[in-house]
Parts: sequence; structure tokens; C-alpha cells
Amino acid sequence: MARLELRGVRKSFQSVEVIHGVDLTVESGAFAVFVGPSGCGKSTLLRMIAGLEDVTAGEIRLDGHRCEHLLPSSRGMAMVFQSYALYPHMSVRENLRFGLVCHKVPKNEIAERIARAAEILQIAHLLERQPSQLSGGQSQRVAIGRAIVKEPKAFLFDEPLSNLDAELRGKMRGEIAALHRRLGATMIYVTHDQVEAMTMADVIVVLREGVVEQIGSPIELYVRPRNRFVACFLGAPQMNLLAADVVAAGAHGLELAVDQGRARIAADVAAAGWTSGAQLTAGLRPEHLSPTDTGPLAARVETGEIRDDVAPGELAQYCLHALTAAGGLPSEAAVGRLLTVIAAGLRPC
Repeated sequence: MARLELRGVRKSFQSVEVIHGVDLTVESGAFAVFVGPSGCGKSTLLRMIAGLEDVTAGEIRLDGHRCEHLLPSSRGMAMVFQSYALYPHMSVRENLRFGLVCHKVPKNEIAERIARAAEILQIAHLLERQPSQLSGGQSQRVAIGRAIVKEPKAFLFDEPLSNLDAELRGKMRGEIAALHRRLGATMIYVTHDQVEAMTMADVIVVLREGVVEQIGSPIELYVRPRNRFVACFLGAPQMNLLAADVVAAGAHGLELAVDQGRARIAADVAAAGWTSGAQLTAGLRPEHLSPTDTGPLAARVETGEIRDDVAPGELAQYCLHALTAAGGLPSEAAVGRLLTVIAAGLRPC
């Protein structure tokens, strides 16, 4: 396990800066996930940590020691790639052994490490097979095993599940999370899939255009996003955004006027800093709304998630389209049902 620190890290390709002064600390034993849209710089940042890309400016520290000047093999990290990168002419055992031989690890220790990794990943019966004889999930386990045998201070995963089908991807998510619990190692995982980020991470780092937008636990980012980008990026169906005016601010939160003043809703958030008349954007998660005959908001339900096993009194989830606060009162044909806010957590964005 190791504590990883990034201090003012920047990356430029000629005159184009793609990573803009990232400051980040990943505590020892944490599972950190870099998430963001394509092209946001998450893989570039991971490759800089691994030593596969040069750092233009800033420091990378592992357990307090600077390592941005070291070769990848000298940093004490192991990386699992999206493409698996298994040697096709070697058996599984030889793939696991090759890196250790290059580092001149004693033969008896190599055998012990391979046996231990094979037991952890349940691939002992695959050790004599060739990569061409493996399924996608088995290949991914071998790639992870090749990282485990190195006994690194930190594991780096670059979108390792993107080549798998949905069912296998879900299974491998669970296996990687279980591996983290078993090893207690520091892991940094890159993905564009918010489901992977929300279900696997101890801490999520949301990036956009080379800038860290927010760092926090999955529930913190979901419930208290820092800005509109984070609010809309995390969550499916997406958060609904409403233009609102502050009517009153008190100990119980804010009273907001929406739909151009035609409706009022309460927001259970800290009222400090908000004054009457202030304009803001309020975010409502789909699960914070429920159809009703007497609610204050008129809207058309565009998509919904309704389970067959919903118990009596349990709330279904809806994603709303054409909320009146966003674009005036819809026509009678467009309005589905009135809606009421049924849960605390309305978030000014």
C-alpha cells in the first residue's frame, strides 16, 4: 500500500496544455476512480502516474518520494491495460513469470508469487493455456495476475473492462472490488462509465478538459455535486435542472420560486449566503419526484424507471422532460401529470 500525491501536475503536447495543474491525494489503500467524458485527460493523467508519459510540470510522489523522473519499472506500480497486452506465444504461466524474470526475482519466489496470484484470481487451471484459448474474462484475470505478481505499491487500471460485454463487465466489476478488499492495495482506476465509478470507488475524481471538477465519495458527489457538470454527468436518468429565484432563506433551508414564479418548492439545503431575490439553478434527481394530482410542477414524463416489484407506498423513479421552469408552461397535450417534490436534497447548482 502507498499514498499517492500529485502536486501541480501539468501536461502539454507542444503548445497545447491538456492537464491543467492537477492537485490530488490518494490515501494508502484507497480505491480511486478517474471518471469523465472522452478526451477529458483521465488516461493521460494515469499514464503520467505510471511513467508512460512525461510530466511537463509538477510533482508525483509515492509514499512521500518523488517519482516523476523515474522509469516506469522503477516506480513500484503495475498497470493493467484495456487491451490486456498478453504475449500470444507464451502460456499463462509464462506471461505471469516474464516480468519477474526480467527483474531477476529468484526462481522459487517466482513460483510462489504465481501460485498465490493464481489462487486469488482462480486461474490455476488456466496456467498452461495459451492466450488464444482464453475467454475475455479469463484474459482480463491473467492481465490482473501479471500485475499482482509484481507486488506493487499501487495498481493502475486503464479502462480494463471496456472490451467486455455488459454481463461479463458487471461480473468483473465485482471481482476487482473483491480483489481490492482482499489485497488492501492502493488502486487507481480509469473509466468513462459512471456505473463503474459509483459502484467500485472509495473516492471519485471527476475530470473535464484536463481539470479536476470535484473529488469525493460516490454518495457525496451524487448528493452534493459542486457544479452543473458534475450534477448532470453522474446519475441516470440525468438530474433535472430548474431556473429558480430565492423567495426566503431560513433555518430549514430555502423556499424557491420556479416556473417563472408560478410554483414554489422547498429546498432542504444550507441557506447561508443566499438572500431573497437571488437567482440559482436547482437540481432535482428523478427519485425526488413523484406523480400526483395536486403537485406544484407541471411536466411531461419523458422516460421512467419503474420496477415490477415496487412495494406499496414505495416511490417509482421518473426522469422529467419539459419542466415548466425550464421553458414556460407546456401545452395541455404535453403535460402528463403534476409532480411534487417528495424528498429532501434539492441542490442549488
